[in-house]
Amino acid sequence: MHNRLNHFFYSFILLVISPLFLYANGNPDALFAKGNNQYAKAQYKEAAQFYQEVLNEGYKSAEVYFNLGNTYYKMGEMAPAILYYEKAYKITPGDQEISLNLQLANLKIADKIEVVPEFFLTKWWKSFFLFFSAQALSVSVVVFLLLGFALLIVYLFAISISIKKPAFYVGITLLVLGLLSIFIVSTQSRYLNSSSQAIVFNGTVNVKSGPDDKSKTLFVIHEGTKVTIKQNDDNWIKVELPNGNIGWIEVIAVKEI
Repeated sequence: MHNRLNHFFYSFILLVISPLFLYANGNPDALFAKGNNQYAKAQYKEAAQFYQEVLNEGYKSAEVYFNLGNTYYKMGEMAPAILYYEKAYKITPGDQEISLNLQLANLKIADKIEVVPEFFLTKWWKSFFLFFSAQALSVSVVVFLLLGFALLIVYLFAISISIKKPAFYVGITLLVLGLLSIFIVSTQSRYLNSSSQAIVFNGTVNVKSGPDDKSKTLFVIHEGTKVTIKQNDDNWIKVELPNGNIGWIEVIAVKEI
């Protein structure tokens, strides 16, 4: 009887504390902190493993992608560094630090491709709506709309003209700003998701005129180069470079952003 009670007691304790150990090991925040700790010690390979575990847990954020990009940059692996910087920038397109690190990583790859010049108004508009982070815009939408509606309620129920008039105009202004923020968020989202982009991971890739090995090689691109995927054909993808050059490469040569 005594042995049974002991067995039950230890089984109960194990049942209670096991989830705690699992949580401690699998908690994204704990894994992220471990990754940061390893990064601070210059243990970049171990740091990358912890950050990757965070992603494997289903937790994706600009911070994790950015730190993972920094880790690969420190290890001199520019293709994964650029991939994760691009993933981070896709979440927070207005982040200047991510943009700077991405530029630095691109300086270290073989291909220096000139981007096709954009019409100045298009370039200005793109710079404008990408300047703001999605998080800041989301907060702005909530704040502007709530305050705007609150002031319109004040306008409806206030008796004094000195209160009604400013409440109306400020309320309308805030609602317009809220709607403008919604428009910018949707524009950002459409732009970032309008085309599928990828980073070349193979050292050297022959870009073909058609989706097969027998097609003519048009030009060569190298690891770390970003391409836009225009078409899929089984194991091949049609890609466009920033300079407008187009051709076919094998899908295994790239990883999508």
